[in-house]
Amino acid sequence: MLVISYNGKNYAGWQKQNNQKTIQGELEYAINNIFSKNSIESIDIIGSGRTDAGVHAYGQVANFKVNTTIPIDRIPEILNSKLPKDISVVGVKEVSEEFHSRYSAHKKTYKYYIYPSRTRSPFYMERSYQVKYELDFEKMEKEIKFLEGEHDFCGFMSSGSSVKTTVRTIYSADIYKEGDLFVIEVEGNGFLYNMIRIIAGTLVDIGRGKITESLDKIIESKDRNRAGHTAPAQGLFLYKVDY
Repeated sequence: MLVISYNGKNYAGWQKQNNQKTIQGELEYAINNIFSKNSIESIDIIGSGRTDAGVHAYGQVANFKVNTTIPIDRIPEILNSKLPKDISVVGVKEVSEEFHSRYSAHKKTYKYYIYPSRTRSPFYMERSYQVKYELDFEKMEKEIKFLEGEHDFCGFMSSGSSVKTTVRTIYSADIYKEGDLFVIEVEGNGFLYNMIRIIAGTLVDIGRGKITESLDKIIESKDRNRAGHTAPAQGLFLYKVDY
């Protein structure tokens, strides 16, 4: 099992695609370069989930099967020597044959970073959403709590997904200040396509007064048109996956 951090700016997301630079593609290239140089069969990796183009990760998880004599504590260093500098293997662990990065996961935590300022920052441009409007932090702090619990979040999903159910459980949802940034942190058993980015966009629209309806009523409506805009990818981080 690998734990991977990456800056998603230069990638077309996690999942392998033809003629596109992806995180999975870069990792599989490095893994095969090290572990299957003389093998006919290539090694495929399984990720805990897809991140979209431009989305980052502190703690993405992936797994693969391999027979090797390389000591496990040396694997991150060796893989990182073959990876681009904006992708890093930060942890490795030997797991059972039954382990599956996606299906064995119990919960995931995402963070979304907002930079509320009229002046751009060269340090935050690639890892936050600059909002030039005045935001009512206390209002956002109050509203975000309506996310907690089990709800049908179909109003917080972009089209193009074919999930069996849109019901998800949010274990905790918070917004707090970290220096110049507002940080939205949401922990749940699973997330729909663009769900966190729509949550972030809705909270921004509530904070600036564009949306006056309470978040619990928006969730209850199951109407995408009543939720806010989809916030941009660069503010989103997959923070950790728990097993």
